[in-house]
Amino acid sequence: MNIIWHESEVSKENRQKLKHHKSAIIWFTGLSGAGKSTISSALEKELFSKSIHTYRLDGDNIRHGLNKDLGFKQEDRQENIRRIGEVSKLLVDAGLLTLTAFISPYRTDRDLVRGMVETDEMIEVYVKASLETCEARDPKGLYEKARRGEIKDFTGIDAPYEEPINPEIVLDTNNIGVKESVAIIVEYLQSNGYIGCEK
Repeated sequence: MNIIWHESEVSKENRQKLKHHKSAIIWFTGLSGAGKSTISSALEKELFSKSIHTYRLDGDNIRHGLNKDLGFKQEDRQENIRRIGEVSKLLVDAGLLTLTAFISPYRTDRDLVRGMVETDEMIEVYVKASLETCEARDPKGLYEKARRGEIKDFTGIDAPYEEPINPEIVLDTNNIGVKESVAIIVEYLQSNGYIGCEK
């Protein structure tokens, strides 16, 4: 294939300096109903109030467009995450803090995304909640449908979820709410120099 990467004359570092913050992927993973979308949305609002340039990618939203051709079998889930990883990598290069909310049940897929960016450019946030808690919440009624057999390959019911081994952040949403979860992430970003710093 005669394809050659064309380098930009404006670097990622130039863009970060312009925005006065680092860029990275904040990757939310966890069971359906754990709180990934809710927390990532609240975090986006909080960062916006601090003049931090972000963009949020949400599982359901992406499947309305970019990944609408994919189902939920393992190979489709893997391709879903690979594409999100590639898009996230571009957004990091653009100088954004990129928030992604995806179940992303397989460690190998999350590791693949981590390998696409530099060492400190992926912050894995494990939104941890028990299956019982998630089923009790069931905001979209998906667990009920999965239990009735109307949804196949549903994570936590008839498809596996592999917990992160060494995530940067763990949010135990069995015991903490959205506001505290956001505060934990913001504190991590500040203490590790992603925000509140001059590039």
